[in-house]
Amino acid sequence: MSPSPAPTVTVVIPVHNEAEFLPGAIPQLFAELESVDADIRVLVAENGSTDATTNLVREAMEVYPTLDLLELAAPDYGAAMRDGFMAANTDWVVNFDIDYFSGEFLTSALALSDEADIVLASKRAEGSEDKRSFIRRLATWVFNLVLRFVLGSGVSDTHGMKLVRSKVVDQVAPDVISTTDLFDTELVVRAERAGFRIVELPVEVVELRESKSNLIKRVPRTLKGVWKIRRNL
Repeated sequence: MSPSPAPTVTVVIPVHNEAEFLPGAIPQLFAELESVDADIRVLVAENGSTDATTNLVREAMEVYPTLDLLELAAPDYGAAMRDGFMAANTDWVVNFDIDYFSGEFLTSALALSDEADIVLASKRAEGSEDKRSFIRRLATWVFNLVLRFVLGSGVSDTHGMKLVRSKVVDQVAPDVISTTDLFDTELVVRAERAGFRIVELPVEVVELRESKSNLIKRVPRTLKGVWKIRRNL
């Protein structure tokens, strides 16, 4: 009996004004992916950058044949993730950030392919080690409470790395109305309500740099977005 073919995976990475970080991050990313037993394509979803981000990705594409670029005019993290997910034509799609990725997570997540349609890297799963600042850990805890009480979700974390089966993207993503911070949250919640199988994996979270997201500005925007999701589910 011939061995099963390796799964195909598109790694989607939204980026905005990352010219300073990309030169070191891209080689590190591909080094992480070398050990993963899968046929992997990396899609950088550049959105509204005003620096040299796009040119640097194009230069890297000459070095890494499996690297592709998707360009969006407006700076919108969630919209970039959405368009990247929907542009994929592989068995699976995984969401990484340019400063938060893991070949170990992807290997472990793919090993669960017989029992899961979505695999979440949960910062709050038992066994996780979250080394971020206290205020960011607190924000994750509060957001989890909002997920449970406002959206009725049973998952512990929707932000961060996640592996999603292509049929989930095909069936659920067209109905997602959120972009910005909450595309992945709404995608996961809608998939959960549709009966797709979701598994959470513990992770170690180490910040490679100070977060670019302003937490004070993000909180009211997120709460408003969650309420909008509830009204539209």
